[in-house]
Formats: sequence, structure tokens, C-alpha cells
Amino acid sequence: MFRKTFFFATLLLALLISACGAPAVATQAPAVEPTLVAEPTLVATEAPVETSAEISAVDGLGREVTLSAPAARIISLAPSNTEILYAIGAGEQVVGRDELSNFPEAALALDSVGGSMGDFSTEAIVALKPDLVLASELNAPELVQSLADLGLTVYSLPNPKSFDDLYKNLEVVATLSGHDVGDLIDSLKARVAAVDEKIATLSAPIPVFYELDGTDPLKPWTSGPGTFVDLLITRAGGSNIGSALQGEWAQISSEELVKANPQVILLGDALYGTTVESVAARTGWDGIAAVKNNAIYPFNPDLATRPGPRLVDALEEMAKLLHPELFK
Repeated sequence: MFRKTFFFATLLLALLISACGAPAVATQAPAVEPTLVAEPTLVATEAPVETSAEISAVDGLGREVTLSAPAARIISLAPSNTEILYAIGAGEQVVGRDELSNFPEAALALDSVGGSMGDFSTEAIVALKPDLVLASELNAPELVQSLADLGLTVYSLPNPKSFDDLYKNLEVVATLSGHDVGDLIDSLKARVAAVDEKIATLSAPIPVFYELDGTDPLKPWTSGPGTFVDLLITRAGGSNIGSALQGEWAQISSEELVKANPQVILLGDALYGTTVESVAARTGWDGIAAVKNNAIYPFNPDLATRPGPRLVDALEEMAKLLHPELFK
């Protein structure tokens, strides 16, 4: 369907399945950085919580998962889970990761258990002797069940639909791994509140186009309603042009886009070769306000599409790009 890798489109679609699903993630450390770089959130200072009490929690698949004690050996099956584990201070407890986990850099030293095309090595997972396998909505329920049938403890973390859901996910993973994340969550909440305070002064949101894949410039793909990107654009003081489309991963014609006249264009596909210059040179796009005003910006898709703490980085970054006058 696309000139870009089939994997990119497939994984992106998988991430968009949930009500706040997300597009694909890069398989390497980003080669193109956003124009403005937010402070990274994955710096954990939380100390482990000493406890020997049994831990029980219901996961995103409605399964009750029980641990006799906080997990000491954890395998992450999704990039967002890996980022969460390191953010809460559980990095040293992670013994394995999915192939796509590339942040923080320390995660690259972990053993990979596969998963780049959705295929995991059961043998590799079992060999690492985890006492917790942390799955996500990226992972099929059948995979979760097959690992559980092997006697492994598997917890499937649901995709958050809001920042409050994100905080709850952090608390759950912290409980499962024996950490206290009160300070981390307070810090994230304060950063979101700081953005909200500035955005509250706006009289109206500005129209924004987020490009996921511009391989076909006549019908580029964008992020529709109910996605992380849609949530972030709205919270950052924008109006997502893609929210009027059908589906969470949708195409928009050049004619529709010119009519919508976005004031800002964010290039989530900049990592894959799309440039500001190539977008500005597209036929008919010279009449778009974002093109006229040079308001086309590369955007690191990992920030906006991995449901972990860096969603707050994405919010800050997006708000600065949409309303630089508020963040001088």
C-alpha cells in the first residue's frame, strides 16, 4: 500500500485500534529531532518500595494477575512499556525487551525477544526466566494467553485514553515492580497543568494537520479522531483536521486539505524522508496558511504515539510549535 515499509503501516494500524490508539514507532533512534526538544521524562529518582505482600491487579484484558512479590525479572513486549519501566526506576529489573524498544538508550543493551513483525520468540522469553511479562494492546490476546499457558505471569497494560489513564498505568506498573511513583506523577501533572494554563488564554484553537505518511502527496495519511495525536493536538490548543475523517488512520485528499487550510503542519513522517521543502513544493499547497507562513515542522512520532511518560514531552513540544508566542 505504501512505498514505506509494510511494517510501518501494519504496526501503525495496530496501534490505532484502541480508542486512543497510536501509529507506528521507529525501529532506530530518531535521525531527525523535533524543532523544539522537550526535557526527557525518563529520569527516575523513585526508590523501590520494600514489600513482601501479594500483589493482585486486573489487566487490560480483564484478567486478574497475581504476584507473590514485586517482580524482579521483567520482560517488556512494547516500546511504551519499556519507557514506563525505566521512567519509574525499574530499569535494572528489565531483563528483556521487544525488538522495537529503542528508548532510553540503556534498553538497547537488553536481550531482544523479537516482535518487530508481531512475532515473538517464546523460547527467548522463557529462557530469560521472567517473573513478569508486561504486554500491551500491541500484543494479541492469543499471545498473552499462550505465554500464560506456559506458566508465565503476564500483565497486559491497556492503552490510556487520557493523561489520567496514563498516570494510572504508571501506578500499576510501579506496584507490580515495587516502586513509588508519587513524585514522578506529580511532576508530570505539573507540566501538563503548566501547558493548560497557557493554552487557556487562547480565544480559539488553530487548525492543524499531522501527516503520518505523505508517500502519496495527493492523499496523505493522517491521524483521525480518538488517537493520541488527536488528543495531544486538542490539548495543545489546536484543532485536528483529521478528526473530521472516518477512522483513526485515514487519508485526506489535497482538495480537502487546502479547503481546511491548516495554520500548522506537523510532519510525523519526517523520520522517513519527508522534508519541509518537499511538502511546501506540493502542487496546490502554496495556498495553505502553514505553507505561506513557513509553519511546517518535523515531529518525532515516538513522542506522540507511545502511550508512556513521553506523551507529556509531546504535549509540551506540540504546544510550543502551535503557539510559540506563549512559550517565549
